[in-house]
Amino acid sequence: MTSSKFTSKPLFTRQQILALLLPLIAEQALSVTIGLADTLMVSSVGEAAVSGVSLVDSFNTLMIQLMSALATGGAVVTSQYIGHRESKNAKATAAQIMFVLASFSVVVAAVVVVGRHGILRGIFGSIDADVMNYAETYFLLSALSYPFIGLYNAGAALFRAQGNSKISMMSSLVMNVVNIGGNAILIFGFGMGVLGAALASLVSRAIACVTVLFLLQKPSCPLRIEGLSSLRPNGSLIKRILRVGIPAGIENGMFQIGKLSVASLTSTLGTAAIAANAVANTTSTFLNIPASAVGMAVLTVVGQCLGAGEKEQAVYYARRLLFMAYCGAWFMNISAFLFANKFAISLFRLSPEAQTMALQVMVWFNLFSVFFWPSSFTLPNILRSAGDAPFTMTVSIISMWVFRVGFCYLMILGFHGRLLSIWMGMFLDWVFRSLCFAIRFVRGKWLEQTVI
Repeated sequence: MTSSKFTSKPLFTRQQILALLLPLIAEQALSVTIGLADTLMVSSVGEAAVSGVSLVDSFNTLMIQLMSALATGGAVVTSQYIGHRESKNAKATAAQIMFVLASFSVVVAAVVVVGRHGILRGIFGSIDADVMNYAETYFLLSALSYPFIGLYNAGAALFRAQGNSKISMMSSLVMNVVNIGGNAILIFGFGMGVLGAALASLVSRAIACVTVLFLLQKPSCPLRIEGLSSLRPNGSLIKRILRVGIPAGIENGMFQIGKLSVASLTSTLGTAAIAANAVANTTSTFLNIPASAVGMAVLTVVGQCLGAGEKEQAVYYARRLLFMAYCGAWFMNISAFLFANKFAISLFRLSPEAQTMALQVMVWFNLFSVFFWPSSFTLPNILRSAGDAPFTMTVSIISMWVFRVGFCYLMILGFHGRLLSIWMGMFLDWVFRSLCFAIRFVRGKWLEQTVI
């Protein structure tokens, strides 16, 4: 991936782009696949156990997204320092993102450990006693794993900022294999139920965290943290990290809240609609893997280009990576449209009514995805890599509450719509986001932002 029109040497070759991108695709596929297997294994414990774990996981997802957003802020700043060849500041930023993630995750973990019962009651209201018992057990051990998740996310983001995505892929492989193996042993072998599932998750996250931190501290690593003194808070660098991380965290948090609001609306449509929605969500996640991986890669590529002052190259690589995201979306969704939708839905034991609804939703998902998913989710990462996170946050929040939430409630409560109406609200959200992000990209306003 080179161009003779550049006035300076291209920062990335085609081989370097592929070496960054392919492990990210593998990592995303691994996470989705083993995550599904993990859910199926926990479901064998019983309905109350599944309900308790599901309630806690909705909160866990929110925390993981917030920590990922903070790690993204650190990755953007680090990438730009690497591109600017300021190795000292890159190392200093690496230490600060470790400090930020460690502090945030420890504080949240302490709050959950002490107040988990009140948090569950406050968010979910009245819960059956057996469900609450399972939820509190799972919540306690989940909270203990938050520091490991935070530091793992920080370390993985720093490796990706260097252009090395193999480390995060292998760490994810280890984490997921240990998790699913631990589930098999503790749930089926020792009959520990939800406690076993929570312990397996805790141990797997701890192992992944230690692995990433060990590799980050190798003498050959450019972002190696030299000592504990490097972790002393640096207000200037923390502000740079939070300028990207806080807007991204607010965006991710509000997005999760919006999803929970829509999920409660879906529950009013009946059992068949709930089942169809769950299957469609699971199936559609697989289709997003290539474009989602490209979205992670652009943070490194475009960030380093802008850090080097190569705006022309930043635009060049951004366009080509967005094109690759579209190629992945077209391949996955056309394949699903032609034959994979029916096969995937047939793997789940759905009633004929639920199968019909799930297939209808997936067909519309395929049609909208090929045009709007990459521009709605990959393109904003290009803007974030330049420090344009406040703009993406504003657009995403407005669009979500107007279309993904407001339109859905209007259609279901006002016009008695069905499951497809909820997904249409999501598609309208994509269209609006895509339009706003495309205009921002074409006009070049994102290139005027300052990160370092």
